[in-house]
Amino acid sequence: MKTKLIDRLRPLMLGAVMLSGAVHAAVQPLDSVVAIVDNDVVMKSQLDQRVREVEQTIAKRGGGTPPPGALDQQVLERLIVENLQLQIGERSGIRITDEELNQAIATIAQRNGMSLDQFRAALAHDGLSFDDACEQVKREMIISRVRQRRVAERIQVSEQEVKNFLASDLGKMQMSEEYRLANILIPTPDGANSQAIQAAAGRVGDIYQQLKQGKDFGQMAIQHSASENALEGGEMGWRKAAQLPPEFAKLLSSMAVGDISQPLRIPSGFLIIKLEEKRGGSESVLRDEVHVRHILIKPSEIRSEAATEQLAEKLYDRIQNGEDFATLAKSFSEDPGSALNGGDLNWVDPNSLVPEFREQMANAQQGQVTKPFRTQYGWHVLEVLGRRATDSTEQAREQQALTVLRNRKYDEELQTWLRQIRDEAYVEIKLPGADQAAQ
Repeated sequence: MKTKLIDRLRPLMLGAVMLSGAVHAAVQPLDSVVAIVDNDVVMKSQLDQRVREVEQTIAKRGGGTPPPGALDQQVLERLIVENLQLQIGERSGIRITDEELNQAIATIAQRNGMSLDQFRAALAHDGLSFDDACEQVKREMIISRVRQRRVAERIQVSEQEVKNFLASDLGKMQMSEEYRLANILIPTPDGANSQAIQAAAGRVGDIYQQLKQGKDFGQMAIQHSASENALEGGEMGWRKAAQLPPEFAKLLSSMAVGDISQPLRIPSGFLIIKLEEKRGGSESVLRDEVHVRHILIKPSEIRSEAATEQLAEKLYDRIQNGEDFATLAKSFSEDPGSALNGGDLNWVDPNSLVPEFREQMANAQQGQVTKPFRTQYGWHVLEVLGRRATDSTEQAREQQALTVLRNRKYDEELQTWLRQIRDEAYVEIKLPGADQAAQ
């Protein structure tokens, strides 16, 4: 540990020597370590940069600016947990390629209705470096993949769990309402005595009274909440009633948008909930399906790409000249799943098909045979036999239930896992004024 820290700090020490020898050079404060995290460190510059980003987010949300230093400990704790996940990613060999990163940045810009140049300009306007933004996106991608491997892949939801859920009262509620929530969590330690519980109750009661008097909920969450989403103003996003404990679902059903709940006692402390928005209602789900058949010709070691295309062209010409599509498919198609059925794929959901096939199918009229086209599987000739809209409400409900149950298990498992890696790590906080912690 000491050797690694010296190695990390050596460039800073060298920089100090160089600066001291510069004639008339202005004295610049050196970066410093604010936390030792296992085999890595969190630097003061990292903390300051993230605090600035959080403050800008708060300003955009319309909240008041927190007092100087009010965010430091909250942000530092977030950086420590992120750092631990990044170290796990490094040990696991998780890498983000330049192509993947560029695609992610382009997607972010597109979602914000911007070109890449406009996105760069927007970051510069907010005082953020494009390179720093790219680095942060890369970190988040690594963390996401770490969580996918360590948490999401372990979550299993059985068919019976889905059926039981849909038959339950909560499952029925799931189809009716959805809530966008924010929360403030005031924790109590495990095994807290009555005095500690009373202190937490007094603190949450004071926060509740300030909220009733008009204090900004997001600002209060940032300053006081111990929840993982505190720095986002307590924003929890959209939650189905079924994702929440039954007592919460019952409470929310009686709340109006903008209402703030009285403090709720939960196992980990006291919780205040704000209902930001409400939506929902069960509607029939119609899914477009297409009845299609095709002939697939694949390139191989003995048949070149050009020869494969020529064979597909010949088959297309034979169909146009009146030969039977199904007969040719049985004789020539190299799709084992449909060749014996005359190339018939039956009714399919277009979204389940590769983009090139889906596009050709969408542009073809019923009864029309397309000219040969290429996909990743080879060369195709297809014919659309029919189109219909089917009621897939039941399938949609089952998929929705599966998603809710997976999300619920994931949220629980993620919080447990994050606490576990934090508890097992060696962390020494060196931020002035912060409590020292080591393990």
